Amino acid sequence: MDFFTAQDNARRKTGRLVVLMVLAVLALIVVTTLAIAIALHLMGEQSATQTNLPTPGLWSALSIELVIGVAIAVLAVVVLGGLFKRSQLKRGGRVVAEALGGREINLNTRDADERRILNVVEEMAIASGTPVPSVYVLEEESINAFAAGYQTNDAVIGITRGTIRHLTRDELQGVVAHEFSHILHGDTRLNMRLISILHGILIIGLLGGTLLRSMRFRRVGGGKRDNSGAVVLALGAVLMLIGYAGTFFGNLIKSAVSRQREYLADASAVQFTRNPQGIGNALVKIGAHTQGSSLQAAQASEFSHLFFGQGVWLGFSQMMATHPPLKDRIKRVMPSWDGNFETTAHTQQAERDTVNSEEDASRQNPGLRSATLAVVLTGASAQTAINSMGQPDQRHLSQARSALKTLPDSIKVAAHEPYAARALMYALLLSEDQALREHQLAALQKTALPDVYAELSKHAPDLMRLDIQLRLPLVELALPALKSLSVEQGQHFRLCLERLMISDGQVSLWEWTLYQLLLNNLSAQDNRPANLKLNDLQRECQLLLTVLATAGQDNPDEINAALSAAESELPFALTATDDIGDMRALSLAVERLRRLKPLHKPALLQAMARCIEHSDRILPAEAELLRAMADILDCPMPPLLSDEA
Repeated sequence: MDFFTAQDNARRKTGRLVVLMVLAVLALIVVTTLAIAIALHLMGEQSATQTNLPTPGLWSALSIELVIGVAIAVLAVVVLGGLFKRSQLKRGGRVVAEALGGREINLNTRDADERRILNVVEEMAIASGTPVPSVYVLEEESINAFAAGYQTNDAVIGITRGTIRHLTRDELQGVVAHEFSHILHGDTRLNMRLISILHGILIIGLLGGTLLRSMRFRRVGGGKRDNSGAVVLALGAVLMLIGYAGTFFGNLIKSAVSRQREYLADASAVQFTRNPQGIGNALVKIGAHTQGSSLQAAQASEFSHLFFGQGVWLGFSQMMATHPPLKDRIKRVMPSWDGNFETTAHTQQAERDTVNSEEDASRQNPGLRSATLAVVLTGASAQTAINSMGQPDQRHLSQARSALKTLPDSIKVAAHEPYAARALMYALLLSEDQALREHQLAALQKTALPDVYAELSKHAPDLMRLDIQLRLPLVELALPALKSLSVEQGQHFRLCLERLMISDGQVSLWEWTLYQLLLNNLSAQDNRPANLKLNDLQRECQLLLTVLATAGQDNPDEINAALSAAESELPFALTATDDIGDMRALSLAVERLRRLKPLHKPALLQAMARCIEHSDRILPAEAELLRAMADILDCPMPPLLSDEA
């Protein structure tokens, strides 16, 4: 399944889940109405006995007013409960990680196991074209992991101490690739929404429990003919059962969806790494481990559908399992597996002794040997990158490893420090013209923090010599450190970027692209639905493609040729527009283009690719611009590969 189909399916599945949950709520309304009618009937019997009047029938307690009143009450409770949970989760995946007791791994940690998992996550992120997510460690000895978040920019990877301690590097790659598949295919967004919906239904059960606890302060059966306490007690018990029954059926829906997505993520992990033994042996070790994949965290059951392995004990029932049987998953990725769960302690120790060793990783998986950075890019390079969105392979992983290896060590260390990471982003905006650069530095010195400016002076010479193809990996590498900034620090960082951009009186396309890239990954996103079609956005497409066509060339014939090539992928004609220098207009156009339906984005990306490769050769700066634009449009694109790769 390609990236855009997966995104569209996730969007449609969200709608189907809402329908199913509405049916569950309707069932709750019916059952609650009957429960209240029974309670009223019992009260009516008590009143009739006291007054010697005829006992009213059960059906007489039912009325239109009762049904409407119960429906409004249940809907209010479910909706408000769901909205409350959604507000709790608005910060994205880090809320889930913290609720499970996770601790964010320091980016410059000296712990060998933590350093290893950070390296694996960074390689996977750069290979898939996504921002590097924050990594949280759960101090549990079981083998498990999860991915959580609404968007790629708020996603996190969580992993247990047992996972990073017991798995080899290849096995960690398989597990992390599995979690990246969930992020890329929209599963994490679906799962986060599901948490909110289920919480709304659970609220009814919690209210019943509260009602039962309140009876501790009231004597049941205060008189011979007073059974109101018993009625309230029964009502509380019924409400609690109703709430948990709703949760039970909700969990059935959650489990059915989750099981199928786990199979798809396993398959994607194999395609990503081209190493079935990686994820396969990780699953084998879960079966061999004394604690398996079970988590002790109090809220593990609430987030059970997010985990790599079955995180909660199910007793004797598999009906509520959020994951397929372990043996089935292993057989799908390793058909030759003999069915025995065995540990390989000596392999684990050898792996730990060679942490971060490129040579060792290459020996274990010859398909992932280091490759040189691509130097000859053609139209085929762009086409391969678009086709690989959401499903990168070992060539992209090798390219990512080469990029990280090529980056100077001092730059990589600086990218992990919040102060230095800001300085690196400022340095990427400095002009190559010495006079303009000095003017920019003078303007920045008045605004930036002294410590940050000192880091800029330290690293600017290295950044000026940095290969163009390493600029995007550097930005992706620095994002976790930049995300750790406080609100005030983030606002000041944005102010410094803006001052630096306008210091020379104009905003270049690269400056705009970097600013939008950072803004896209560090700011809250517009959650308006992606429901627009290409024909609704002709003007916006025309502006974006004209900007791409004029990037790096002034010849009108070449510009028209680029637009003609792009036009072949679109259902409408293109003509050059005059407002290509208006970066504000471009920002508004891109914001609208982000709302394209998933299945309408491939045509735009193909048009962008045709625009920059109409001469059958793509310059590194054009490749960088294409990938950055794709990221801004929420379409993470893997690195472009040379024909040799």
